Amino acid sequence: MKLFQVRKGQFVFYNNELHKVYTVKPMFKKSVHLYRLKDMKQILTKASEITLYRPQHNDTFIFYGKRYTVDKDRKPEPGDYILITKPAPDFLDHYSLNEIEKVDSVEDGNVVTTRDNGVKHSEYVVMVPGRSEASQEIAYYDKNLVPEAQQLEDESISYLAESDNSLNPVVGDIYIDVRNSTKAMIVAMTEDEVVFGHGVRVHVAELLDENNYTLVYRFEEDL
Repeated sequence: MKLFQVRKGQFVFYNNELHKVYTVKPMFKKSVHLYRLKDMKQILTKASEITLYRPQHNDTFIFYGKRYTVDKDRKPEPGDYILITKPAPDFLDHYSLNEIEKVDSVEDGNVVTTRDNGVKHSEYVVMVPGRSEASQEIAYYDKNLVPEAQQLEDESISYLAESDNSLNPVVGDIYIDVRNSTKAMIVAMTEDEVVFGHGVRVHVAELLDENNYTLVYRFEEDL
């Protein structure tokens, strides 16, 4: 489906790969800004070059070097990632279409994420690690066009770490959380998450989204 009205958060295919719209700037010729889901690479394009896709139950895709399968029936547990497909945030919550957030706690199907957002059970689906049986591939518009070697590489988070050191956060980096207007330092890291000094845990990919975080100090630059 070709798009005539593009909006933030939509999943789209561009150059045969799954992307997400992170902002639209109508004043520019290439007005649509995308992130490629598999590695969060930024792309500038226009509406005529992308194809809309609405994620469905049992879709499988790659998010920052790891494969997940969408499951609308799965009950979330702390530590799970959710995909917010029907956002209806309350006044104090900050999330939008197709945001990916980590579950901190669960009560009656409603969750609180590690970003302190309260998300109702009707707003999200769970992202189950790995590929489920009879799942539908959406990492690529046409998987047959992608060499097997590239498919294996795309699902390697270690490859991402080795290939894009300029984007990788490190302990000591300081970011501004744009939505909450708070400044915090990274005090710990896991393979794909960072932990800020005030206890908030976020996926590395969130730090690459200028609508969520702004880097204000890089620790390694002064070494």
